[in-house]
Amino acid sequence: MSLPFAATPSATMPRANLLLAQMPAEDQARWSAQLETVELLKGRVLFEAGAPAAHVYFPITAIVSLIHTTHSGDSTQVAMIGSEGAAGLAAAMGGESPACRAVVQRPGLAFRARVAMVRDELMRPGASTQLALRYVQSLISQIAHTAVCNRHHSLERQLCRWLLLCLDRQHGHCELSVTQELISNLLGVRREGVTESAQRLQAAGLIRYSRGHIAVLDRPGLEARACECYALLKQDFLRLLPQDPDGVNAATSATFAPVAVQA
Repeated sequence: MSLPFAATPSATMPRANLLLAQMPAEDQARWSAQLETVELLKGRVLFEAGAPAAHVYFPITAIVSLIHTTHSGDSTQVAMIGSEGAAGLAAAMGGESPACRAVVQRPGLAFRARVAMVRDELMRPGASTQLALRYVQSLISQIAHTAVCNRHHSLERQLCRWLLLCLDRQHGHCELSVTQELISNLLGVRREGVTESAQRLQAAGLIRYSRGHIAVLDRPGLEARACECYALLKQDFLRLLPQDPDGVNAATSATFAPVAVQA
């Protein structure tokens, strides 16, 4: 079944995708002819676990959650993907069917490419293939850290980590449109626990919470309150995919021109 997507305006992209921006120029030229730009709507399921994926998504302003669901129906977010990476890349690297469901957490723009096209590109030896492999390694690291964090660290520390990971993917925006119910579902915990943790963070002056919105008031304080998982994840990602944030936007926006996709 095809997914409905809102039509994308033809203006220049407000933010790049780091993974695409770091490709060599000759690879970018080939990819640009086959990428299309879509607007991802909040809550859309991009692909299901165990079902063949049709596309790989490279978020620009959108955020995608990878969610694992048990047979009993319990679910937890195991990874978060923004403009630093891609959702569904494993399907193009021989996995065929993703192991997790991909759901749009924050609406926004993304590039998408057919899985078959990405697979063909990654069969070419070179820098882009090595780049994709390093990104997959960083994604595996995120999943591993999330599993350990959810098992061994307090809910308040988990919430701090989750908020910081969201902020990193919002490009300077310090307010999140998210409900406590959604956070509890993504973290796989009771809503009451999220409420209590959020109240403590608000009392400490780190966040301001109103129904459906969380504003981060003191990021350094939030980082100090978080467990070590956040710092380790960031360090590991920068080791695998060193970046120049100031130079990414111009390079990718010029190379990958947006193409409107009809709803």
